[in-house]
Amino acid sequence: MEARTLPNRLLVSHAAPEAYAPMARVILAKLGYRIVEPEDLPAAAAELGLERPHLRLVDERSLADAGNEGGPPVPIVVLCGRHGVTGADPRIVGAIRRPAGLHEIYRLVQQVLEDTPRSTPRVPTHLPARCQRDGCEWRGAVLSLSENGCLLRSPEPLLLGSRIALGFELPRSGRLEVDAEIAYQLVPDMGVVFNGTSPSVREAIGAYVSSALALL
Repeated sequence: MEARTLPNRLLVSHAAPEAYAPMARVILAKLGYRIVEPEDLPAAAAELGLERPHLRLVDERSLADAGNEGGPPVPIVVLCGRHGVTGADPRIVGAIRRPAGLHEIYRLVQQVLEDTPRSTPRVPTHLPARCQRDGCEWRGAVLSLSENGCLLRSPEPLLLGSRIALGFELPRSGRLEVDAEIAYQLVPDMGVVFNGTSPSVREAIGAYVSSALALL
């Protein structure tokens, strides 16, 4: 994951530490989403050359403390209970149940802040892979991985839109098998989207991605 591909977003937290899942804020910072406390906002904004944060993460019990700097409102994501949010506050763009996890925050802030949002975080890797198609089998390598897909290096040519069976092994989870579609080309590699992935496989990949990002 190259630094130039990461966003550089400043988020302010109006919520207690226990409103977040363990390591969520640490990993989000490594993905380009720096979360600071209100008292640290002026210094962080000055460091990034900003006049205002990009987004606020606010506990539903602290909405009165989430001020507005004037001008266009800073969007707010509410950390709340299971019933979500109600009301007509135009600043609120979404809600996440406490404790807010890495993947939930990532999906939502991507949708709110990015022109071409991703639904899941991705981690660089180099995993040996087994590819199968039409009775043929060959070896490749997974160069980056997310719950939704991967970047695949394959010695065999692959047509855009074609389907393959893809297998790779993750620490602690063992070998995973997924149905994959070749969605795009990033020369010389191929962007792969996983189809019909089971919840257990998605959970295993998500756990691997989170652990790997924490070590970056």
